Amino acid sequence: MNELLQRLLEIQDLQLVRSKKPDRNPTLAALREKVPAQILAHLDRLLNRGKKGVAIAHNGVCMECHMRIPIGDVATLMHGNDIQLCANCGRYLYLPKEEMPSSQPPPAPPKPKRKKKNLTETADVQ
Repeated sequence: MNELLQRLLEIQDLQLVRSKKPDRNPTLAALREKVPAQILAHLDRLLNRGKKGVAIAHNGVCMECHMRIPIGDVATLMHGNDIQLCANCGRYLYLPKEEMPSSQPPPAPPKPKRKKKNLTETADVQ
């Protein structure tokens, strides 16, 4: 998983679940310093409304709004080089480790063999 998304998940966990007073938590302040300001502002808008800012993308579906995610966004998440927002609810999306592709692609199935025409049979027919 992307390091930025990991930090966003930790911030969300600290603000929604564990901490009653997020301003006094030193680990939360250290995490917030490592996140770009625009991303942090978007996350804060969602968290201030009492919503989660980060959602799991399971089988191509956002698990917060239950809407289908475009396949291009899912592919970007699989590569892990960029962050994506859900087009419907605006939450940051991440793929769980179970859905991340393995380092080696599965082997391709063998191609079926083509039957060769018997040239002697076609010559006898004429």
